[in-house]
Amino acid sequence: MRHQVHYKSLPGLKKCILVADDQPVGRELIRAVLESSGYEVVEAADGEEALAVALSRVPDLILLDVQMPLRDGLNVVAELRRDPRFASTPVIAVTATAMKGDMQKGMEAGFTDYLTKPVSIERLRQITSRFL
Repeated sequence: MRHQVHYKSLPGLKKCILVADDQPVGRELIRAVLESSGYEVVEAADGEEALAVALSRVPDLILLDVQMPLRDGLNVVAELRRDPRFASTPVIAVTATAMKGDMQKGMEAGFTDYLTKPVSIERLRQITSRFL
């Protein structure tokens, strides 16, 4: 029987962060900041890909755009929260619309916190250090 290795449980490896955003420029900026801070970054360009990458890699932190094609971030985080491996994984909503009602809906779906667009480099570093 083959055993599945969970990357976040192995000592000495970089923390892995999934960046899921349908805007390539946004992903590139976030990836550059996170890699310069010593994190391993994996990416996804839509909700389906985000779910597939998360399930295969079990990242330590997920930055998930709320509005993406194929599956939106609310759907993806709700699906992830049904999997026990993601019960305590921080999933941060990355969104251009962070109205009070939207934030409440996101938190109810399973998001841990919010990061608003345009993404502030300082806020991105604060969030990652807070949760990792």
